[in-house]
Amino acid sequence: MITAQEIDRVIRFDGDGLPVVSVYLSVPVDPADRAALPTRLSGLLHQFRPRVADERLGREQRMSLRGDIERLEAAASEEMWTRGTIALFSCSGRGMFERFDLPRRTRDRVMVDATPWVRPMLAVLDEYHRYCVAVVDRAAAWIWEVYQDEIRAVDRLRDEFPRKPDFAAWFAEYGVRNRTEELSKRHFRLVATRLADLFRTGGCELLIVGGHRHEITPFLGFLPDALRARVVGTFALDPGTSTPDDIRKLADHAIEQYERAEERREVSRLLETASGGGLAAVGLRDCLWAGTVTAVRHLAVEDGATAPGVVCERDGWLARSGDACPLCGAPARRSSDVLGDLVEQVVDDGGTVRHVRAETGLRRHVAAAALRFPLPERPEDAAAGTGG
Repeated sequence: MITAQEIDRVIRFDGDGLPVVSVYLSVPVDPADRAALPTRLSGLLHQFRPRVADERLGREQRMSLRGDIERLEAAASEEMWTRGTIALFSCSGRGMFERFDLPRRTRDRVMVDATPWVRPMLAVLDEYHRYCVAVVDRAAAWIWEVYQDEIRAVDRLRDEFPRKPDFAAWFAEYGVRNRTEELSKRHFRLVATRLADLFRTGGCELLIVGGHRHEITPFLGFLPDALRARVVGTFALDPGTSTPDDIRKLADHAIEQYERAEERREVSRLLETASGGGLAAVGLRDCLWAGTVTAVRHLAVEDGATAPGVVCERDGWLARSGDACPLCGAPARRSSDVLGDLVEQVVDDGGTVRHVRAETGLRRHVAAAALRFPLPERPEDAAAGTGG
């Protein structure tokens, strides 16, 4: 599981004059296809190998790059591959090497710069919420964190006050008539306080609550208003007899329901904005043009969809077809998946992307985008005198 502290450590890293190598390498779903990964990584590293001998760089910089190549190639030989994308960051001259397993595949890329190139990684992680799962009963609570399909235990709380009826002295001292009810309220308040603390400091975004159905509603009443607004699902189970696997399955189901509902709401907003003439583009043709002119603030694409097209390497022009870029006249490169090129371009331009799995109106359009500004006229439309 990638933590906020790990990401922050990479973001804040400064090579202090030495280059940082950032590599993104997608991992095939089929394990049999992963044998080619070292070769693919070697091909990426070949792009900057000449810099190792470039006399215009200082000796310390060249030695650091040589060490980066050796460390990255060693990582490829370790064969610790998981499905998705491997993000590697190296600055050997400063003793820095970081590896992240991203849950979704991206395009293979390498970047050498003064700081780590983290934008593609952040774009992938932006699609994943960090959930807190609290399983609560009247005397105990178990708290879990779910992120990127992984779950880890965070805390376990148990009310230490006696609950058996033979504690007469305790009864006399506190004069509590309904001892069990008062203890339960006290316990719920403690759990609510602990959850509020976690949300303030732990980076969780959303909360799911499990337990006996008749106890969930009373517990929710003890949550602060701001935290109660982050509750996106509940599930019923017996905390005393349930296993971690039971909790994981029920939490996964609640998360799945919320994620798909959120996707449907997002697509609905985009389509409504576009139909009302607002700052939105619908359909691959308009979204490709929006990506070309860096107008995309947020892109929604049908998960798993691909589309052939063309790309201008010089100006970033994206289209479904064409032999030459209408912006600069350079020959266009054929792309087997111009939708993937659009996703990468939006990320590079600082936009966000969501891959939509739910069945929505996006099925007919493949892509829709929230825009930063109205789209200018396309060159081909201007040449044809069609406008818009």
